Order: sequence, then structure tokens, then C-alpha cells
Amino acid sequence: MSLRSSILTTITISSLLISGSSYAFMDWLFGSSITLDSETMNGLKYEDLSGSKNKLDPSVFNLGLKAYSCATKRGYQTKPVFTIIDYSKPSSEPRMFIIDLAHKKVKYQELVAHGKNSGDLVPKHFSNSANSLESSIGLYKTAFTYYGKNGYSLRLQGLEAGYNTNAMSRAVVIHGADYVNEDLVRKYGEIGRSWGCPAVSKDMLKPTINSIKGGTLVFAYYPDRSWLRESSFLHC
Repeated sequence: MSLRSSILTTITISSLLISGSSYAFMDWLFGSSITLDSETMNGLKYEDLSGSKNKLDPSVFNLGLKAYSCATKRGYQTKPVFTIIDYSKPSSEPRMFIIDLAHKKVKYQELVAHGKNSGDLVPKHFSNSANSLESSIGLYKTAFTYYGKNGYSLRLQGLEAGYNTNAMSRAVVIHGADYVNEDLVRKYGEIGRSWGCPAVSKDMLKPTINSIKGGTLVFAYYPDRSWLRESSFLHC
């Protein structure tokens, strides 16, 4: 790409973001962009989503989309990929949903662990505190990938003060775990629990991280009254 083309592309994208008339999404890998205008985002409905046996709750999707739209209006740059974790569901069911917004498709729906102190089959307690071993709710932005004691992992940046902003210092990350798989569900009726991380099965680890890394948004839901009332992303 020439210098002139690069400048024009930058100006075009900047004007889109500043105007608020559309959301520009950069595909850094290929150097191109996908733009979803405001009308498309506001008009997106649960019924528009395709995907085999979609188990995403419509009301949770609509709430998540509200938070997503608010975040992008505030200038968060992201690819048109959105992840919803529905902690109101039991750990025996798929409750992490990776949505391709550009193609209106649920790309993946999978098992995901919650913190051991959040509850047993269905989590009921959430915390932003260090050493709580509980999951955190609210809106996140994916940060950087790294290789740690759990292998390939993805850092999460919490965006909601009082609810998940200690995610980085707590090392709340997406990683693979042997205690997350369908065999455990069949044998015990549930999967294992983490120390607060949304751990996924090792089989789905790479597809999951590679789909959502690079600054996409993750919406961790639970019908907590205080959060539903106080979240700035739900009251934009």
C-alpha cells in the first residue's frame, strides 16, 4: 500500500469513528476493514443469527449487544466479533458464544468454567477482588496472548469499575483446562472449576483465542441487580 493510500485509509477510518455514524473494524492481518453502520447494528436481531442449534438466550444476546454498541460508540476499536459468556447457565451446558457479527452467525458455542468460589453447577457469587477465586462479570476487552503455566492464554482487560477491572492483576485469562470437556459432563453432570478464569476445553483453545484476540469485546453476564443497574455500558 502506498503512503498516500495509507493516509487516506487512516483519515477515512478516523472520520468514521469520530462521526459516530458507523463502527469501523480493522482486520490488521489483511490490512483491510469491515464497516458495520449504526443502522445495521441497531437493527440486528437475535432471529438474524445463524448457527447450528444456537443455545444463546435471546434476552442475554440483546443485553450484550446493547453493551457492545455502547462500547464501540465510545471509541473501542474491534473486529466484528463479540463473545458472550452466560453465567446464568449451568457449567454442563455450552455458555460461551462467539458471534461473527459481520455474517450474523454464532461461530462457536462451548463449555466454559467459572471460579470455584462462585458456586457449584451454577455460579451465584462474583468478585473483583484478588484471591477470591470467583469469576467476574461485565464487559471486557481482549488483550495480548502469551504462553504461561496453562499454555497458550489470552489476557482480559476489565472495563467495568467495581466488577472486573482487577482482571489483569488477578490474572483472569482465557486458557485451556483438562477439567473442561464433554466427557466430564457425561460422567459427572458438570465440568471442573477454575480460580476465576473462563477456562475452555483444550480442543477449543486455539480456535477460541485466535477468533477473539486483538481487542474484541467479551460480555460476561449474570443477572446481578447491582451490576444491571450500575453498568455504564448498559445505560449509555
